[in-house]
Amino acid sequence: MDSRAVLVTGANSGIGLATLLEVAGRGFRAVGTVRSPAKGRAVREAARARGLEVSTAILDVTDAEGCRRVADRVRPWGLVNNAGTSFTGAIEDVDDEQGQAALETMVVAPMRLARLSLPHMRAQEGGRIVNVSSIYGLATTPLTGWYQGAKHALEALTDALRMEVASDGIGVSLVEPGSFDTGIWSEAESEMEGRRGSRYETAYRRSLSQVRMSRPIRGAPERVARVIATALTSRSPRARYLVGTDARLFALAERVAPTMVSDRVKRLVLGL
Repeated sequence: MDSRAVLVTGANSGIGLATLLEVAGRGFRAVGTVRSPAKGRAVREAARARGLEVSTAILDVTDAEGCRRVADRVRPWGLVNNAGTSFTGAIEDVDDEQGQAALETMVVAPMRLARLSLPHMRAQEGGRIVNVSSIYGLATTPLTGWYQGAKHALEALTDALRMEVASDGIGVSLVEPGSFDTGIWSEAESEMEGRRGSRYETAYRRSLSQVRMSRPIRGAPERVARVIATALTSRSPRARYLVGTDARLFALAERVAPTMVSDRVKRLVLGL
């Protein structure tokens, strides 16, 4: 068994839970953060059903002091910043408080946990940080600008961090999934259903229809978890891991399509 600890945030479901189980299965001391004792019990039960042992820590990643306590207790060799949520809304429909919440959850919190974990990694003469981004860290579409803005920021900060800590033997990677079956889609559906009366109501309705039609073709979170585990265990982890055929095609289209054409297609799809 590997005594090194890997801390996974947002481990109660989806990619976070799949990653926690994957790293536990590879012999690491797997610790997952959840936001309630009930979720912690459910995670541990899921692990026992697989013949695995994991630990959980109650944490809201926007709680700075809570992050410090968890990092100092776990002393992670590996950190997987997975916690996040959906932030769906046209720029005009999102107020300052909601925008700040998006940045706090998906930009400030991952960098805070990385900063708090680095001294423990150096004490172990190396470590790994994997930040779970999205294809939306490379591309932008209407109605999800704050989510995409947060992921774009996460990518830039991760790039800087990767270069800053490379000489300490700490590998830093981004994982950029496409469409995978997680709870974020249900959150997005609820948000769009709550936008009735917006001047963008038609666009929300079209987007909601597309989200629902995508259900049968979404990938399993376990596929992303295996890629995250690869980034954790590789001797020379890559800077980026695009996961999913849709992610690779979308990234290619963003690179080669003229901006005017890309904008026009996205607007037509949503009726903007």
